Amino acid sequence: MAKEIKKIGVLTSGGDAPGMNAAIRSVVRSAISKGKKVVGIQKGYQGLLNEEIAEMQAWNVSDTIQRGGTVLRTARCEEFKTEEGQERGAEVCRKYGIDGLVVIGGDGSYRGAQALSKKGINTIGLPGTIDLDIACTDYTIGFDTAINTAMQAIDKIRDTSSSHERCSIIEVMGRNAGFIALWCGVSTGAEDILLPEKYEFKEQEIIDNIIANRKKGKTFHLIINAEGIGHSTSMARRIEAATGIETRATILGYMQRGGSPTCKDRFYASMMGAYAVELLCAGKTNRVVGQKHGEWVDFDIDEALAMQKDIPEFEYNVSKALSI
Repeated sequence: MAKEIKKIGVLTSGGDAPGMNAAIRSVVRSAISKGKKVVGIQKGYQGLLNEEIAEMQAWNVSDTIQRGGTVLRTARCEEFKTEEGQERGAEVCRKYGIDGLVVIGGDGSYRGAQALSKKGINTIGLPGTIDLDIACTDYTIGFDTAINTAMQAIDKIRDTSSSHERCSIIEVMGRNAGFIALWCGVSTGAEDILLPEKYEFKEQEIIDNIIANRKKGKTFHLIINAEGIGHSTSMARRIEAATGIETRATILGYMQRGGSPTCKDRFYASMMGAYAVELLCAGKTNRVVGQKHGEWVDFDIDEALAMQKDIPEFEYNVSKALSI
């Protein structure tokens, strides 16, 4: 028979993502509504090891749902990748009576949750990453805000690129995943979209495309470059030298992680946080919450980490067809 969960901890780990605060708020208030105590752990696994832990009430998460970033703050923790660090983390959980833990982050955060689960701490992971690179879910907290932030910035760059008849390379985030680049490229009418999953480093094809488009009467050219490819500034210099067309690179960077979350990110994060509490109260552990085909689902962390995610072929082909 599963042990009864009496105290739930919540932490955010790895890169921050808009909507994390909505998830924290949902975990706290859902748990309290079920008669559970809740503690917030500052600065992810590093804060767990440092025992930066405080009890949370409903009022602690008031006026947070609209805020970007994470009120619990976040950090990366190399120590927690070790057996010694993981054992100490489990000991801290036991010391504070934390028998259920919600971890909001990406796949690296899940590995920490997986380790704690094996040491007797019931853990549930929530997909908090702007990259949309977690295979077990169709949606990750922060993605919608990030693509809207990037799209609005690209639209502004497009205006000035058109005015000066330039080629503009805009580099977006996503680590080694091209989902932000794909969505923003299609949504801003980019002529070239460079994705880590598809890019063959044939720069001459991009140059030929720019020259061909200029001959057709296109006065400016927009390239969306994924972070996993990078080198946008040096690419711009090479393209300008080869085409004679003024070329500028803009790296959007961390602005994509910030800002007030969209309605979708707030709603999805709230549902995922509540679902995580339901799983813990049902005695579940080593699970990842996801959203598949419009349904809230959960997967074993081991299974989730083994899954692979790629750019859908149909979406990629459409992006190529629309850029002619």
